[in-house]
Amino acid sequence: MDKEMATFLATLLHSATNAHFMHWTTNSFSQHMALGDYYDEIVELTDQLGEAYFGCYNQIKSFPNTYHMATEPLKYMESLKNFVKESRPDLPQESEFVQLVDNIAELIDTTIYKLKHLR
Repeated sequence: MDKEMATFLATLLHSATNAHFMHWTTNSFSQHMALGDYYDEIVELTDQLGEAYFGCYNQIKSFPNTYHMATEPLKYMESLKNFVKESRPDLPQESEFVQLVDNIAELIDTTIYKLKHLR
């Protein structure tokens, strides 16, 4: 399970970088604000999940070294939503972990809403 969690955490932290780059490069004020909200919150949520995992299971010392740049905010957030959904079976199922992952999913859903409907 350590490998799956390492990939999950790394992907979420990379999503903050992607959101920040898209935040800087958009000409849309609503995208700028939605992406700013996302990258402000995702790092803290990811940190909470990682530290809870390390306390309950193992401290992860090795993370994937791949990074995938994103350029289309809505498409990227929708793919991230799918990634979280598909990753759930491979993550811890104790209620505290489910709640932490739910908080991440909620942030992604809220960001998708803002990107789709607040223009």
